[in-house]
Amino acid sequence: SRSVNTVVWGLLFVAIFGPGPVAGIFSVAARSIGFVGKLIAEAIEEIDVGAVEAIEATGASKMQTLLIGVLPQVMPVILGTIIYRWDINIRESTVLGFVGAGGIGIVLYSSINLFSWHEVSVILISIFGVVILSEYLSIKIRARIT
Repeated sequence: SRSVNTVVWGLLFVAIFGPGPVAGIFSVAARSIGFVGKLIAEAIEEIDVGAVEAIEATGASKMQTLLIGVLPQVMPVILGTIIYRWDINIRESTVLGFVGAGGIGIVLYSSINLFSWHEVSVILISIFGVVILSEYLSIKIRARIT
């Protein structure tokens, strides 16, 4: 799903579910699940096996080994990846509105078609503000994690 653009997913899901936010949610999810899953799987493959083996040697259960040995090693990657993808999803959701997949993009598209340039400017400034805010929060949270 990483090789298929979000707009293509949007067009597909608009054809299946009709215009609206459901198509947008499925479009963003289809693109995000593969990306997040792959990065988390790679993080799990790269953990320090020695720490896990040491915990298993103490007689810990599988759940304890997972919670104490694996999760602390992959949690920064999990949180960083989720925050990064959240940032991307905010930007992509605007574009999805242009293909009928819900969100602020539909309002922007309608305002452009009606030549309501005051509304267009307010919407674009709002989108810009949300993107800047999400980028700022993303950077701050990722800096705390690492």
